[in-house]
Amino acid sequence: MFSILLAASTQATGSNWSIFILMPLLFVVMYFTMIRPQKKQQKKEQEIRESTQIGDEITTIGGIIGRVVTVKEDSLIIETGADRNKMKITRWAIQTNNTANEKIQAEREAARAAKEAEAKEKKEKKNKDDE
Repeated sequence: MFSILLAASTQATGSNWSIFILMPLLFVVMYFTMIRPQKKQQKKEQEIRESTQIGDEITTIGGIIGRVVTVKEDSLIIETGADRNKMKITRWAIQTNNTANEKIQAEREAARAAKEAEAKEKKEKKNKDDE
């Protein structure tokens, strides 16, 4: 009888230790799969909102596309449409900065073109050396 109680007690202690090991492990997995990517995305969005300047073309959360006319501490005034209607929006309503995205895309294309040109130049030089 005593051996049965001892075995049951040992088994229960083992399962308690596995819970203490699995709970932090579960938290770590959740952190790297859910919390960290969300924080990165929020930081990126905040940088976009803070770096908005006069003349940038932006898209709001509601889907309105306009050009920034005035920048204030917590709000912007944008022009939309052919009639150049002006709207006041808050900074948190900015979803994307289209001008910044175009600049980044142009820089990537320029870097890719330079890399291709360099590879082509190396290939031509190698062909000359082989002859």
